[in-house]
Amino acid sequence: MKIQDFDFFLPNDLIAQFPPQHRVDSRLLYLDSPSNKFQDALFVDLTTYLRAGDVIVFNNTRVIKARLWGSKQTGGKIEVMVERVLDSHHVLAMIRASHAPKIGSSLLLGNKINAVVQGHEQNLYILHFAHELPVIELLEQYGNLPLPPYIERQATQLDEERYQTIFAKEMGAVAAPTAGLHFDETMLAKLHELGVIIAYVTLHVGAGTFQPVRTDNILNHQMHTEIYHIPAETIDAIQQAKQIGNRVLAVGSTSLRALEACANANNGELKSGHGETNLFITPGFNFRIVDRLLTNFHLPRSTLLMMVSAFAGMENIRCAYQHAISQRYHFFSYGDAMLIEKKYEI
Repeated sequence: MKIQDFDFFLPNDLIAQFPPQHRVDSRLLYLDSPSNKFQDALFVDLTTYLRAGDVIVFNNTRVIKARLWGSKQTGGKIEVMVERVLDSHHVLAMIRASHAPKIGSSLLLGNKINAVVQGHEQNLYILHFAHELPVIELLEQYGNLPLPPYIERQATQLDEERYQTIFAKEMGAVAAPTAGLHFDETMLAKLHELGVIIAYVTLHVGAGTFQPVRTDNILNHQMHTEIYHIPAETIDAIQQAKQIGNRVLAVGSTSLRALEACANANNGELKSGHGETNLFITPGFNFRIVDRLLTNFHLPRSTLLMMVSAFAGMENIRCAYQHAISQRYHFFSYGDAMLIEKKYEI
């Protein structure tokens, strides 16, 4: 498969720059992949596509204030984007600077934090934060919310609330699991009333999620690694639902990635606990756990677009995206949503 197979033209004015007034105000495009049909709806209609006993799986990761500005010892200005918190005093980070910092050099971040460049890991740097407070607390005090690169403005107080899901709990992501941004307390209450089983996984979204695939043959792309955790109660809920013929709906590509990565690593079985994955899901992938996917509209040439193309079928996604553009759906993190039924190959 070639990268051109996953390219499309998106008018710039369809990229949502702000969240809707209310979380549930977005539109919903329903894609029934087995029948190759789609339907326009509103997100508040989501419960009409669910039934009692279905399991809906959310990613409860919480976005950290991962962006820091500062300077090198030489005085040169830098921007640091934390990719992953390694422990209480070390992070893996991208650094933007006119000249790359040297190993062993010191950085001053947020005018408060001294950090030492300790090493490389591919195109990322290992930084040691020389401070008595743990990294997470320092980022909360001196860092900035890392809005995606296609949102062409600085983060505001509104984003402090709206670029987090209402169930965000486990600190560690540098990007929001955006399909979860559509849910408010009223929608969660409706799911409970309907008898839908709510379960959680944690996958700390990395900045690599925004990176386009730059290789002509997509299989030559090196996928970024992310950490996940699947609780035993989530596995129990999924297994019980499957036994009686109910469906598993993953909210967001990150929830799907955690579940399918775990199953892929364990011969189709889900095992509770922590894991790490660089699984690259492309058309032809065998989905073992997830039956349905709720997701936003994704970047051209992105690994996320390839994932949904694997789940729904490439032609289905092409047609659905063309329809979404013609009907002026909004795209990306603050945009509208899709509910996709898995494509079952004959």
